[in-house]
Amino acid sequence: MTPLPLTRDLVLIGGGHTHALVLRRWGMAPLPGTRLTLVNPGPTAPYTGMLPGLVAGHYQRDDLEIDLVKLARFAGARLILGEVCGLDRAARTVHVPGRPPVPFDIASINIGITSDLPRLPGFAEHATAAKPLGPYAARWQDFRTRVARGTPPQIAVIGAGVGGVELSMAMAHALRSDGHDPQITVIDKAGALPGLAPRARAALRDHLARLGVALCEHVSPAEITAETVRLDDGAEIPARFTVGTAGARPHAWLAETGLDLTNGFVTVDPMLRSTNDSAVYAAGDCAHLAHAPRVKAGVFAVRQAPVLFHNLRADLAGRARRRFHPQRDYLKLISLGGRSALADKFGLAFQGPRLWTWKDRIDRRFMARFQRLPAMQPAAVPREATQGLRHALGEKPLCGGCGAKVGGGTLQSVLATLPQLHRPDVETRPGDDAAVLRMGDTRQVLTTDHLRAFTDDPYTLARVAAVHAMGDIWAMGANPQAALATVILPRMTAKMQKAWLAEIMDAARTAFAEAGVEIAGGHTSIGSELTVGFTVTGICGRAPITLGGARPGDALILTKPIGSGTILAAEMALAAGGDWVASALAHMAVPQGKAMTILSAAHAMTDVTGFGLAGHLHNLCAASGTAAELDLAAVPVMTGAESLAAAGIRSSLYPENRAYASQVEARDGPRTDLLFDPQTAGGLLAAVASDDAEQLLENLLNDGFSAARIGQLTDGPAKITVI
Repeated sequence: MTPLPLTRDLVLIGGGHTHALVLRRWGMAPLPGTRLTLVNPGPTAPYTGMLPGLVAGHYQRDDLEIDLVKLARFAGARLILGEVCGLDRAARTVHVPGRPPVPFDIASINIGITSDLPRLPGFAEHATAAKPLGPYAARWQDFRTRVARGTPPQIAVIGAGVGGVELSMAMAHALRSDGHDPQITVIDKAGALPGLAPRARAALRDHLARLGVALCEHVSPAEITAETVRLDDGAEIPARFTVGTAGARPHAWLAETGLDLTNGFVTVDPMLRSTNDSAVYAAGDCAHLAHAPRVKAGVFAVRQAPVLFHNLRADLAGRARRRFHPQRDYLKLISLGGRSALADKFGLAFQGPRLWTWKDRIDRRFMARFQRLPAMQPAAVPREATQGLRHALGEKPLCGGCGAKVGGGTLQSVLATLPQLHRPDVETRPGDDAAVLRMGDTRQVLTTDHLRAFTDDPYTLARVAAVHAMGDIWAMGANPQAALATVILPRMTAKMQKAWLAEIMDAARTAFAEAGVEIAGGHTSIGSELTVGFTVTGICGRAPITLGGARPGDALILTKPIGSGTILAAEMALAAGGDWVASALAHMAVPQGKAMTILSAAHAMTDVTGFGLAGHLHNLCAASGTAAELDLAAVPVMTGAESLAAAGIRSSLYPENRAYASQVEARDGPRTDLLFDPQTAGGLLAAVASDDAEQLLENLLNDGFSAARIGQLTDGPAKITVI
């Protein structure tokens, strides 16, 4: 069945709790015709309710990270990793640095709050904010290590709200568990624990005193140093680790949107829409409920999700909206450091281990919604179909990128039937990465390549496709010159076609401009899915580097880690960690022009793409008349790829690659399996003189390439021995 056309753009700004729940619901019940986009600074979002438990040592980092890459894939949404810096209501676009404006018909904002503390003198150099989680968690673990080595366990927490007090108790518990006697001070310019009932406030004060945590109230920090916090009254608090939880404020860019704001927060009506722009919604801490003002609390963000989900779909489909009615009071469960908690509601306060168990159960149940996403089912095969259809479909969906290419064995069998070239100005040899055309004393190198979409983001796809297409030019030792684009768009409105093409060409223009390449034209058409490719020419002022010049004794250098095919296959199956996917995409987008320049004296070179490292090395050996020894431990591997391979994750092209590179002698194992993994925009594989290898490798590493010396060529037929 032909996919239904896209007609509307829905953009979710921020991966907060409300949007995370909306994405999960969307995956269960998508709205046909909508392109859903999530924009967030990173591939994960922390569930802050479990942060004190992480600091205290009760949880691991993964326990409280919402994986937005998996969630976006489940919801059928594209994920843009970037921090929004503006929203143009007139143009209906969202601004993300480093890429074209992101168009929207409906937008929703769920970005939480930020902090004023970085403006405090010395804060940036000597302190850390509790949010975002990543930097704080890393510095906290580093501080625990330093305390174990003799650093005084002195801590200052700026901000005596519930969050600051919880963190102080968690850090006290962790350090006491490590055998230390911490000195912790919580500082606040107002009174401690506002918003709690008197009984709960008194109980927490007593507990802080028992833990030895001091409260310093009605005084403000004036400066942070490496060893103290200086207060505005002249006093100094000893602190070798300073954490900021105070100074909460709205994100500055909201003030430039022209939206109605209350104290800097987006003012919304009972339907969670901006009071002066019905196309913009807001939820969570960044929103102010004009009809029912409430304190900033995660419980409201969670309970807004069903209403927001309904209203976004209602706007897109032309149906009636629902109102959000927040409760007046809510249960507050506050961690006390150890496996104990305090409950506050209706002016009553209770504490004990059972309340921590209850809180732990609530938190884990919330996270389970994102960690146990329903399995994505393959398309159903008709009850009556031709023989072999089920086998042809395979056990899983077709991969994108180079994982969707035709296998090497099939390709070689067809190429072998083609007539030999007779024109004297065409120097191409079988197996070369690109065609070589002689024009007088100059050689022009010509290649073409395209990628089936492995991501729902056209910008990312185009960037990687451009780097990938230039790989064949660089592998021949040539400098890319000009490019022609080939783009197939899925069915959509003319307005959306324009926006998608603008993103694709902006990404391509940027990637090619970095290599000195001009886009000279191209072709576009409409099809069933997004495909982006480029034909690229290059100029080679000398004899090109081919597959056939390697010699026994040459060292093998690889300029990028392998594993992208496995990671992309796992991402499609909701099995890859979001940070692994983000890292793989970053590797794929790295151009290899500088690496080619460093390796310009190579005897033979190729780029590692669809056939995998083993397949491309086999081609080099066959063309050069050599064998190869490959040091498996030295082969660089993308983060997460080996563990995914150990779990049985394979690209759809893996079986053919394994069969094609049959002349490989290696022990079984997940790392060996990655040798047959198809790579998209992979690195250069170069055979260089052994005496030059260490200097070349040092030059590559100094230029930032994840390069490695992975083996050597030997005498013998085209066979690869993995050691």
